[in-house]
Amino acid sequence: MPTEAQVIAAARCWVEQVVLKHNFCPFAHKPVRNNALRYVVSQAGDTDRLVQDLIDELLLLRDADHGRTATTLLVTPDCLREFDAYNRFLDLVDVLIAQFNLQGVIQVASFHPDYQFADLDPDDVRNYTNRTPFPMFHLILEADIERARADYPDVGRIPEDNMRLLQRLGLEAARRQLAACRDAPGEA
Repeated sequence: MPTEAQVIAAARCWVEQVVLKHNFCPFAHKPVRNNALRYVVSQAGDTDRLVQDLIDELLLLRDADHGRTATTLLVTPDCLREFDAYNRFLDLVDVLIAQFNLQGVIQVASFHPDYQFADLDPDDVRNYTNRTPFPMFHLILEADIERARADYPDVGRIPEDNMRLLQRLGLEAARRQLAACRDAPGEA
């Protein structure tokens, strides 16, 4: 079992060596540069505890000083290891967003080691736009998304551009990148 430091190191590696390096999300640079990306490891071994951790993080982000905490990566190394279970859990995430009146306030993006888009084969390199060392939920302030969209000329092209970049990179290189992050050493 990885330690919390190892999980954070893997998540940080993925953000820096995949997302930022390849500019998968042009909006990620600012919160990382401003140290406003919060990394949180859920110790949940079951979905009941994970629900509570997710609620805690949603409310914390809602109420945070957004100059200091603009976005959160909630990483869950011991829960939802199977992609189908993770994907089903996303329906509950939507329920929680509605239950706490956070529609239009916080958006949740999904990432998983076995992420698979519905129309792609499991080994299609394009799935690696959303593959991470561990299951993750990216909690993002909608206001930040809207500000970023105003500054970015064509937001709709980002996913397609990312998939084309991965096709040029190749499946083996994408696998090596993810494995390198999964094996990133954590602080002692």
